Formats: sequence, C-alpha cells, structure tokens
Amino acid sequence: MEIKCLYDELVEIEKLTPNPKNNNRHSPEQIQRLAKIIEFQGFRSPIVVSVESGHIVHGHCRLEAAKTLGYKAVPVNFQNFPNENSEFASMTSDNEIARWAELDLHMVYTEIEDKEFEFDLDLLGIENFNIEPEVKNTNEEIDTDNFGSDLSHECPKCGFEFD
Repeated sequence: MEIKCLYDELVEIEKLTPNPKNNNRHSPEQIQRLAKIIEFQGFRSPIVVSVESGHIVHGHCRLEAAKTLGYKAVPVNFQNFPNENSEFASMTSDNEIARWAELDLHMVYTEIEDKEFEFDLDLLGIENFNIEPEVKNTNEEIDTDNFGSDLSHECPKCGFEFD
C-alpha cells in the first residue's frame, strides 16, 4: 500500500467505526472502482475520524475499498468538531457538495487524445466512460428554396408568425 497524503496515524481497519448517521450509500461497483484507483495511485486522502465520537466522518467508501484490497490498516486524520451537529454537517456536505460539479467530458476526451500512452479508463472513475470515435460535422446548409413557400410558423401562445 502506497500512502501519498498527510495523515496522523495508520489505524487497523477493524478499529474504525463507520458513522451510523452516514446517509451516503456506496454500490459494490463504486467500491471496486475506488479500490482499483487506490491500488494504482495509492491513498491520496486519509480517512477522517472524529476525535469526539470516534466515528468516520469522511472516507467510508475508501474504507470499503481498502477492505476489498485486503489492507490491514489505513491512513487516518483525527479531527475535532465543536459538536455532533458540526460533525454531521461536515460528513453530509462532503458527500453531497461534489455532486454539484459538472464534469466536462469534452475536456476529458481532449486530454486523453493528447496522451501518448495506454491508459486504463477505469482509473478516471467515470461511470460508463468509453472513447467514442470522433464524429465529423457533416451538416450542410439547407437550401430552403427546395421546401416550397410553407416554412412559416406561429407561436401557439401569442400568435407571432415567423419563418
């Protein structure tokens, strides 16, 4: 196991307690994919455990991926939270805020095309990702003279007519 992040301590997996209030569910496919990524890149983020409750706050899926890989211990960062509500808010926001981002797949495709080495696409973590053959734009301007004179339209709400 490679560890490429700062952490406080390596903790045996069986000593870690998932947070009973964790509202995020991880599919077996997600856990397998993350395990593959961790195996390739090493641990880039530690599991965060609350000093107050002793529960995992961030990293439930990383823990499951580590179990899948047969690791006995994982890097842990212990953090203080002022109260139970703050711990819950940190856990929930960490789970949810990433979903706000929109992945620019065009940019991903461009980056992949620029690489001169074989790359396992699963390591990108993108669900159902395939490199599609490039589609050329073959649209040509339409000659409206061939459609006759009935190209007018009317807005059903206001009655505005347009071509």
